[in-house]
Amino acid sequence: MIVVDANIIAYLLINGDRTAEARQLHEREPEWIVPPLWQHEFLNVLATLVKQGGGTVADALEIWQLAQIHLVDREESVAMSEALKLATSAGISAYDAQYLTLASALGCVLVTEDKRLVQKFPDSAVTMQTYLHRMNGMS
Repeated sequence: MIVVDANIIAYLLINGDRTAEARQLHEREPEWIVPPLWQHEFLNVLATLVKQGGGTVADALEIWQLAQIHLVDREESVAMSEALKLATSAGISAYDAQYLTLASALGCVLVTEDKRLVQKFPDSAVTMQTYLHRMNGMS
């Protein structure tokens, strides 16, 4: 089980240069957990994709529906007071703090490509490559 942020979801569902890596991550660890916040962030990713000419509204709606199928039952609530404490003490966004707080509560890691979070929380946040490398070492 891992917590993933909205960018990892985007890498999985929107074809691009990181899609293969995200698919490998999902194959190796299919139990992705997300805070309810993921929906807001992912919807914004899709809107930005359309506005920048990376797809049509119909494409975005199809990706949105696929994301819902994969993740709506994978949502876990976050202790918002803990996320607020983490955000203010660590100087990070309340959004990032929600993902980290959820991972901590579940006793797992956050997989993210946010290098700043990975540097600031090396025991709690890892990149896809790092997680896959660790999984390969366990095989």
